[in-house]
Amino acid sequence: MAQRILLVEDDERLASLIAEYLTKNGFDVAIEPRGDTAAERIPREAPDLVVLDLMLPGLDGFEVCKQVRSKFDGILLMLTARDEDMDQILGLELGADDYITKPVQPRVLLARIRALLRRAPAAGGEAGDGSDEVIDIADFHISQATRTAHLAGEPLDLTTAEFDLLWLLAKNAGSVLSRDDLLQALRGIGFDGLDRSIDARISRLRRKLGDDPDNPERIKTVRGKGYLFSKA
Repeated sequence: MAQRILLVEDDERLASLIAEYLTKNGFDVAIEPRGDTAAERIPREAPDLVVLDLMLPGLDGFEVCKQVRSKFDGILLMLTARDEDMDQILGLELGADDYITKPVQPRVLLARIRALLRRAPAAGGEAGDGSDEVIDIADFHISQATRTAHLAGEPLDLTTAEFDLLWLLAKNAGSVLSRDDLLQALRGIGFDGLDRSIDARISRLRRKLGDDPDNPERIKTVRGKGYLFSKA
């Protein structure tokens, strides 16, 4: 069965072009031109992935992301014409799994979509590679097989991108991982000195782990080097 994508884009010509290209590459694509309607459709239809434009009638992409994130476990890929750090950071802070800026090349979008879907949990919550590796550090538990994490026995509500980052940090607990290390592993790109996606996700993970942002104990910042997940 083809994986389902909901394309939330009000530019009719662009939406048609993207939908046609993705359909030719094996996806089942539906188009939604309004943000307010998208906020209703996304939890109800539960597509595998949503391509969400930032500038939309009804509700903008930020508000759509904010409204649906707690009710939708699929992937949110934000599409924006504004190549601005604050837009990207805000989108990630609100729960977007990734972002891509316009003008977008269909092949680049396709590659990003495929990469995100490869990392997503398969039906039933199982990991795509069948790995059964688990990590326990004090009261923290994370499982690659079920793609779940628990803190003091309580499940953590993580997006696909957040789980991937947390797993990578936990798997390398006690070692410093640079932004370049993390971006290469998670997105296949190097750190250009400007990309703030890792910082935004670290901020969200710290909140979910109950880590003091001013003096974090679990995910530590090593100034000038990167991030370290504590073994303690």
